[in-house]
Amino acid sequence: MTQIHGIILAAGKGTRMNSSKPKVLQTLADKTLLGHVLTQAQQLCSKVHVVYGFGGDQVRNTINDDVINWVEQVQQLGTGHAVQQAMPHINDDSISLVLYGDVPLIKQATLNDLVTQAQQNGVALLSVILDNPTGYGRIIRHNDQIQAIIEQKDANAEQLEICEVNTGIMAVNSGLLKIYLNGLDSNNAQGELYLTDIIAMAVNDGKTIASVITDNEFEVAGVNDKVQLAELERTYQQNQATQFMQQGLMLKDPARFDCRGSLSFGQDCEIDVNVVIEGEVTLGDNTSIAPNCIIKNTTIGNNVAILPNSVIEDAIIGDGASIGPFARIRPEANIGENAKIGNFVEVKKSTIGKGSKVSHLSYVGDTTMGAEVNIGAGVITCNYDGANKHQTTIEDGAFIGSDTQLIAPVTIGKNATIGAGSTITKDVAEDQLGLSRSKQTVLKNWQRPVKK
Repeated sequence: MTQIHGIILAAGKGTRMNSSKPKVLQTLADKTLLGHVLTQAQQLCSKVHVVYGFGGDQVRNTINDDVINWVEQVQQLGTGHAVQQAMPHINDDSISLVLYGDVPLIKQATLNDLVTQAQQNGVALLSVILDNPTGYGRIIRHNDQIQAIIEQKDANAEQLEICEVNTGIMAVNSGLLKIYLNGLDSNNAQGELYLTDIIAMAVNDGKTIASVITDNEFEVAGVNDKVQLAELERTYQQNQATQFMQQGLMLKDPARFDCRGSLSFGQDCEIDVNVVIEGEVTLGDNTSIAPNCIIKNTTIGNNVAILPNSVIEDAIIGDGASIGPFARIRPEANIGENAKIGNFVEVKKSTIGKGSKVSHLSYVGDTTMGAEVNIGAGVITCNYDGANKHQTTIEDGAFIGSDTQLIAPVTIGKNATIGAGSTITKDVAEDQLGLSRSKQTVLKNWQRPVKK
């Protein structure tokens, strides 16, 4: 089988981004532009070479992938020069697939077609037809056969009217590519080595340039500034939303949904507006997510209701649970089957047992809670002593009255009751009542302060 070598050009600074980060490290759906291209390349190619330049250490440290062959382009002397840097690492009998680190939406099927054409013809070029081709190199054809690519700055008036443009993405037999690259010169308006000049060389060599034309301009769109980045973000999210709905997910308004990671779901799930999915999220069957929720790296079971304005991160939500509204579920929280986490409740690094309820205005941290526990309003587990975290244990059936502070480490026994307004510093045994209240005092002659 012919080896496929991916060459990703990622050396540019991206001045118009007005950012301290190199352009290829700008993010789309919480993933770098280069990361998107790498995902596609690594599925198809036996080896991937990334040609880097500006901010090289930052690029390498951010991507942090030892499988990649990193190739430095010390001077940016054009696309042809950039590809030249990778060629010593590539065997002649392979196919070189040239990609760009700022073209994140390229599709796997398109690249497969391009590589297949290159295997059959030696050279294959990806082009796109644009209503406004300004700024792009034009595809010059004769009798429908590609003859050359003329860059915008070198094109005459007639050539500027051509709407078929070069995407820069091509697949070429590596042995041929090396020959043509060695023949490049910088006799052009930019004074650079244009990779596109190899097309005319191949034609002069009697080669037929195989053509793959995409009908999706966003698939081959590069990113040069924050405006274009935002446009591609919307396109990416719209494509995902369409795919999810085709697979059975109900989105109340696909224009107001963002998935910045991966989402899997069962049957009859529903997501309302302004929900953001991050990392890896899994939904069971018949689960609903109300408006304005953020869910990250979380597994959610069947028949779960996530109510409005809730934030859930690195957690497990059991079948039949109810979360929110305005709940915050922090990392390492495990919410049990049919449990309820109500409004303005924060849970962190805690297990909430089956059928237990923390209904409102509470903080539960570093806690192991059993089944059928009832936590009143304003209850706080005081898990931090200023230096170390401590554990609270609340056993099955316990009832914790409102406005109680549980000072960890402490254990509340099975079916124990804690009276409202208590500060509990010692264990309360099974079936016992725990209280800590001072005697109520009434001052008859007390006078309320007056504002001066």
